[in-house]
Order: sequence, then structure tokens, then C-alpha cells
Amino acid sequence: MKTKKEEEKKAPKKINKRFSIILIVIVILGVTFGVYKITYASSHESTDNAQVDADITAVNPHVSGYIKKVYVKDNQIVKKGDTLVVIDDNEYFLRVKEAEAALAIAQSNLSVAQQNVNLSETQISTADATVVGAEAGIEEAQIRVWRAQKDFDRYSNLLKDKVITEQKYEQALAEKQAAEKQLQIIQQNKVIASTRKGSSSSQARVAESQINVAKATIAQREAILNEARLNLSYCVILAPTDGQVSTIPITVGQLVQAGQSLFNIVLTHKMWVIANFKETQITNMKVGQKVDIQIDAFPDDEFKGVINSMSPATGALFSILPPDNATGNFVKIVQRVPVRIEIQESDLKKLEKLRPGLSADVEVTTK
Repeated sequence: MKTKKEEEKKAPKKINKRFSIILIVIVILGVTFGVYKITYASSHESTDNAQVDADITAVNPHVSGYIKKVYVKDNQIVKKGDTLVVIDDNEYFLRVKEAEAALAIAQSNLSVAQQNVNLSETQISTADATVVGAEAGIEEAQIRVWRAQKDFDRYSNLLKDKVITEQKYEQALAEKQAAEKQLQIIQQNKVIASTRKGSSSSQARVAESQINVAKATIAQREAILNEARLNLSYCVILAPTDGQVSTIPITVGQLVQAGQSLFNIVLTHKMWVIANFKETQITNMKVGQKVDIQIDAFPDDEFKGVINSMSPATGALFSILPPDNATGNFVKIVQRVPVRIEIQESDLKKLEKLRPGLSADVEVTTK
């Protein structure tokens, strides 16, 4: 039989053997886990500096005025073209009527100027005909004067010889004087007609200038009318896109100014994640790599994504006061580069739960 002392010597050996096995298993598991972590880390990059983002459109009035009606409520879903707000349009309606009246006056002025041109052209044609007739009459009157002068000279010689009576001589003299007078009248008529033609030509040029001015005025009045109609249409503010409105801080009767931000519309149908990775993490990153996304607000849901683009500069350079290490500060600060990740999710119910600004964790598979 074994003594008690011998049994006590063999017991520690069994304990040491068991401990060795457990230790070896732990070491193997630790090494395996470490290798896995190192291998995994070499092909993945992750960050919790990320958030959901989306396009946010500001609703701004194009004209100033008092709010007449608000058709939307806080957080309401709207479609593109829905009426959001109506501004009192009485003032803008009167401006349209005023512009229409001014345009009508300008058109009337154009009509009057065109009539003046037509009248001047008629007067020029009449004066031309009168001048032509006067020129023909002058030639005829000159022939008559020449003939009367010849007769007068002949009768003068015959009267000296007492071949004819003094009555015949007086008749020749009267004929000569009448022909000369007629020639003078026709010549004067030609001068008057030429003067009238010049005056009518001047009037025509003035009328044509008035037409050009009237046309320019009409174009100006049409532009003013179009602007007035456009401003009138701006009194009805429509939704520029589909989305969900934010809080509505305006009320009926409130005065708003052109360009003032009334509220926002969030484009909930299109969202993405902006992840700010450290500059040491983007070495192997590129567009198209797959991303696992975890939203803090919905820990039970997993989203898939893909890198869409990377910022052309670090986030610090886009700040109001970007850092400048050339001033003597040689402390290196790890910069972060914004990366845009498109969410690839076909489940609309999951996407509808997302909101811009929610925090997220992302993990990029770089290999």
C-alpha cells in the first residue's frame, strides 16, 4: 500500500498538467484572436465620427409682404408644387394693372407715330406730284412767254410803222404780261411744293424717330409688366421639391422680406452618411468600397453603403479660421477627411426612420 506521503507527492503533478493544458489553450486562443484582429484591422477602417446627412432646402419668398395664409404644419410631408404659404397680393395686383395701362399708352403712342409717318409720306407724294406738275407748267409757261415776247416785239415794230392799231399792240402787251405773270406763279408754286416736301420729309423723320422711341417704350413696358406678373405669381410660395418641412415659425399677418428664410424642407427620400476618418486611415480607401453602417438610434438595424466620394481637403481647411502650422506651432494634429457614403438599402421602412444629424458608426472594407 502507498503511504499518504507518496500520494501527496503525485497530486501536484496532476494539477500542474491540467494547468499547462488550460494555459496552452488560452495562449492559442489569444494568438488566434490577435492574428484575427490584426488581419481584420489591416483590411478594415472604422470610425464613430460620422452622421446621417441629407439635402435641406430653405424656403425663401421672392417678394416682401404680409402672410395671408399658411397651408403647412410642423413636420408635414409635402410634394413638389404643393402650396406652402400665400402672401397678400393686393399691392402686386395693382402693379400689374398699372403696368398694363402703361403698356396700352405706349402702344397708342406707337399707333399715332405710325399714322404721322403715313401722313408725312402722303404729303411727300403730293408735294412730289406738285413739283413735277410745276416743272411741266414752267416749261409750258416759258414757251408761252417766249411766244408772247415775239408777238409783242413784232407788234411794237408794226406800231412804229403804223401798220397796226394801238389796240393790237396793247393786246400783245397784255398777253406778254399775262404769260410772264403765269410763269412767276408756277415758279412760286414749285418753290412752295419743294418747301412742303422738305417739311414733310422732316416730319417723316421725326415720326420715324417717334416710332423707334415708342417701340423701345413698349419693350420697356412689356418687361415691367412681365416683372409685375412674375412678382404677383411669387405671392404663392410652392414646394420646390418633395420632402418634410421643419418647424413653421411664421404666422398669418407676419411681415416677411424677400430672401428671408421662412423654414426648411428636408429631402428625406435621399440620405447619405458623412464619416470623418483620420488621415492615417484613408491610405487604402477608394471610391466604390463597401461600408457597414450602424446608426446609434437604431442599434438593431444594419445598413449597407458604399463610398461615393472623398473630400478634396481636410475638414479643418473649410473652417472659418483654418489652422496654419507655418506660424511656429510644430505640434502635429491628426486631421480628418470627410468621406461621403451612399446608403444602399431597399427597405423603405428602414430608410424612413433615418433623420439627418443622427450619429453613426461606419466600417469600411478596404481589401
